[in-house]
Amino acid sequence: MNARDRMNRRDLQTTNPAIGSRLPEFRLDLWHSTARPAILPSRTMPESTQDLLQTTSPPLSQQSASRTSASDAPVELVLTGSGTSVGVPVVGCDCAVCRSEDVRNHRTRSGVFVRAPQGEFVIDTGPEMRLQLLQNGASLIRAAVFTHGHADHIVGLDDLRLFSFRLDDEIPLFCEEPVEETIRQMFSYAFGDRSTLAHRFATPRFRFERIKPGQTFELLGLSLTPLRLHHGDLPVLGFRTGNVAFCTDVSTIPTETRGLLQDLDVLILGALRYKPHPTHLHVDGAIRLAQQLKPRRTILTHMAHDLDYQTLADELPDGIEPGYDNLVIQLRTGDRPA
Repeated sequence: MNARDRMNRRDLQTTNPAIGSRLPEFRLDLWHSTARPAILPSRTMPESTQDLLQTTSPPLSQQSASRTSASDAPVELVLTGSGTSVGVPVVGCDCAVCRSEDVRNHRTRSGVFVRAPQGEFVIDTGPEMRLQLLQNGASLIRAAVFTHGHADHIVGLDDLRLFSFRLDDEIPLFCEEPVEETIRQMFSYAFGDRSTLAHRFATPRFRFERIKPGQTFELLGLSLTPLRLHHGDLPVLGFRTGNVAFCTDVSTIPTETRGLLQDLDVLILGALRYKPHPTHLHVDGAIRLAQQLKPRRTILTHMAHDLDYQTLADELPDGIEPGYDNLVIQLRTGDRPA
């Protein structure tokens, strides 16, 4: 067994402290419903929306910087979804990857779950976000941060409604103006006249927080720096916190952004397939970029069914590896972006 295999096996068998039990190897629970109850938190969900307020928490604006859980809970970033926009397996496809029994080839849509010092937040709200959060023992999502407004990165937004109930407050959505416009259009029911609702829990409660490339902001005890990337002709964002950066749907990285991607411990980088693509890096392009930026570890994500996990892992240079759903990366809270 080589070093990469030992590392992957160790990562896949990490104990999830929020659940209190060892996660099953790979992601069998997501694909076999009979296994799922074994890893869900042992918590009875409320039977009505009114009951949800029995578990309310202080609004984000009123939280103390010295939450009691800060010293005990892990501070980590979880790559909850490593797949492309249609996911893997692809519906109706009979290729070897889609039929694979290696669950590292079972990729949900792009997503990141962050356990920060002062609470939990997500980067993007894809269509499987609810299942991803259950899989990782999430308890209370307090904010969402967005890379861009494509459907596979935002259509799960309504699943944050539960947390606005529990907080009895608006969930802040950190994004650029075009993403806000898309969200307002797609989820128009969430931004109408609330006085006309049958009850006050009928729709989610959100507020928008504007972010700009290169301007670091604080969120739940972490510093996040938005990074300008290009997804074909579309300007999108990546994010850096400490010495970890997440750059998913990307085809090119501007010169000014490359300066913000130096001295990284971990770079999570999109790599769609082997063949070049007009709006995504392909594998060779991602390798070249990683070798230029020189992070200590590069993890590939947003991968299509062209890429078999083990085959790709065996082909990649040292320091570069394919990601998989629920890969956990520890964050060093003392670090700040360069």
